[in-house]
Amino acid sequence: QVQLVESGGGLVQPGGSLRLSCAASGNIFSGYAMGWYRQAPGKQRGMVATITSDGRTNYADSVKGRFTISRDNANNTVYLQMNSLKPEDTAVYSCHVIATIYWGQGTQVTVSS
Repeated sequence: QVQLVESGGGLVQPGGSLRLSCAASGNIFSGYAMGWYRQAPGKQRGMVATITSDGRTNYADSVKGRFTISRDNANNTVYLQMNSLKPEDTAVYSCHVIATIYWGQGTQVTVSS
């Protein structure tokens, strides 16, 4: 059974940093592209960053230069390093195995003073 478990969310002041982790189990990690998505209240879920199995990355324009996605294939984990956080980054962040039905449960990130 496939499971994706996110961690690392929380409350942070504007300008601060957080690192999200998504641990995958169930033999679904290697060979698949992975992505981080977010959904703010009253808005549709949108792509934040993606990474292919061989490490190519793509970012939403709103996070370029501030966020970095990476993966550790040996430990079946994908990360999202978030720097220079802004209040508009507040959302539930979820990881996803791209082109599959598998999503994590989400972790709340709140950026507020």
